[in-house]
Amino acid sequence: MSIRVTPLQSGTAGGSAVAVAGTFVSLALFLSLTAHIAARNVLGDVPVKYALVVGPVPAAVAVVVTTFGLNPLLGILLAVVLDGVAVQYLYGQSRGLTAYITFIHVVVSILLGTVLYGVLALWASAPG
Repeated sequence: MSIRVTPLQSGTAGGSAVAVAGTFVSLALFLSLTAHIAARNVLGDVPVKYALVVGPVPAAVAVVVTTFGLNPLLGILLAVVLDGVAVQYLYGQSRGLTAYITFIHVVVSILLGTVLYGVLALWASAPG
């Protein structure tokens, strides 16, 4: 008895330009939201416009790494480092506080992403 495996994704570079742009924009907005939550958690009242600049940085790295089939661990490392650079440049904090904000951004992104994925998985599997 053989087990049939169906891939979830047939290829990484096969998407249309509209699909790639839509993925980038939705990921950038999600990461902007989580960046604002992280900065607000650490620094208090901060402008939203800074988070709207921070979010697209790791989103661009994710899209480029996926499109060109690069090493995902290298992509994650590069995204976190560039996220920290953007946070330090925009919020003007010390390196220690910048690292803390970046760490909180990563944690909030993972937690909120996991919850959203779970909700979407439950919604998709609901009887129709």
